[in-house]
Amino acid sequence: MAEEEFIYRISTEQEWEEFQKNGSSFGAEIDKSTCYYHLSKLDQVQLTLKNFFLNVKEDLYLLQVDPKKLGDGLVYEAVDEVNSFPHFYGPEKNFVPLPLDSVVKAEKLTFTNGNFTCSFLT
Repeated sequence: MAEEEFIYRISTEQEWEEFQKNGSSFGAEIDKSTCYYHLSKLDQVQLTLKNFFLNVKEDLYLLQVDPKKLGDGLVYEAVDEVNSFPHFYGPEKNFVPLPLDSVVKAEKLTFTNGNFTCSFLT
């Protein structure tokens, strides 16, 4: 599989603040319970937002992540016959927080006319 130039993390405002305060984040409950960080390729972001974040809509951020900074802890895993999603397990598959220095850029998402938008999603 060709490596993506960037991968993306949908974060709540609370998680984004944790990144900025601590320099890393263990993510949401789903990340902690599965022991890996859930990420998306750009073409998967809208579907992920619609499937898992319609109940939130406000105070969401889209983080652009440099996969090269995650090393071999980043694994692309098939979730169905069509999609494989990037998951960050951490070095040696030991669940560690996602480091802030892997985040290239963060943008606040807006929800308008049934779609989430920001400059990444043009």
